[in-house]
Amino acid sequence: MALPKAKDIVASNPVVVFSKSYCPFCVTVKQLLTQLGATFKAIELDTESDGKEIQTALAEWTGQKTVPNVFIGGNHIGGCDKTTALHKEGKLIPLLTEAGALPKSAA
Repeated sequence: MALPKAKDIVASNPVVVFSKSYCPFCVTVKQLLTQLGATFKAIELDTESDGKEIQTALAEWTGQKTVPNVFIGGNHIGGCDKTTALHKEGKLIPLLTEAGALPKSAA
């Protein structure tokens, strides 16, 4: 049940961050997205009743066991390092804009 739920969340939101509320890397990614003005949905796996199952399903789906697990426009981006690297390369804002998470004028 966890994998279809995770896929449904990803499909119905332009940006999803599967996160844990106490994880400093998750906080970094959420702060970056907030600073950029991006619309995103954060799923805090440590407070979700089926969080462990969702994290296991995400590991099977993406090959990534850790959080944050970031999806933009339905595509798996990766974790904190990958997300911040995309931003440093100037590729994150275009991805967010294309996904509809940022207004077109911001690009």
